[in-house]
Amino acid sequence: MAGGRPKILIVEDDADLRGTVAFYLAEQGFDVVEAVDGREMQARLDSVTSLVLLDVNLPGEDGFTLARELRSRSSVGIIMITGRTDLVDRVVGLEVGADDYIAKPFPLRELLARIKALLRRLNPAPIVSAPAEVSHVIRFDDWVLNTQRQELVAPDGAEVGLTTMEFSILYRLALPPGHTVSRQELCEALKGRDWSPLERSIDVHVGNLRRKLEANGRYPRLIKSVHGIGYRLAVDSVAK
Repeated sequence: MAGGRPKILIVEDDADLRGTVAFYLAEQGFDVVEAVDGREMQARLDSVTSLVLLDVNLPGEDGFTLARELRSRSSVGIIMITGRTDLVDRVVGLEVGADDYIAKPFPLRELLARIKALLRRLNPAPIVSAPAEVSHVIRFDDWVLNTQRQELVAPDGAEVGLTTMEFSILYRLALPPGHTVSRQELCEALKGRDWSPLERSIDVHVGNLRRKLEANGRYPRLIKSVHGIGYRLAVDSVAK
């Protein structure tokens, strides 16, 4: 990260769009790196990359494949850029591990707002802010959630990788224990924008989280749906 500035990697084969976005983000104070395809993305991605803007339609491996591969080994922020507004594209992007999406053509100011919102979520400080008496370690059903390190440890001691959104959802369900969190609360708190009945991305993230917590995610025991409202953690959680 040059001079403490967030580093953004733009992966887009449209040279005009890539150049326009890169110039704009650089003017906004970001350290910007460009790539035209997955090969260049891999070569220019490093440990200080804060966020990847990833086009869906790329030569060679498509954006969905690249997002899945990237998420399997990194918690870097991912915003998918799609030329379509289909709900299917949005859901697929979230299912493979993207944090957000934006459809072409998009206003640069909207893109900037989404980038800033995601970078705020990637910063652990707003997530773990809690009363002084609350510990950084939350235990539930032999699982351990370390809110300071943003880590989840399974009952067998294995570390389970979580996306930023999955971690945030689990944290909000765990404290205070037993409470129900509405979809509206999750959307407004985690995505930073008004909730809509058509916005189902929270459900996708919860589904991914369930599959990581339980062998049979289709019949969840830990995270229960509360019909017409949202979700709750169905076991006691204790901060120690």
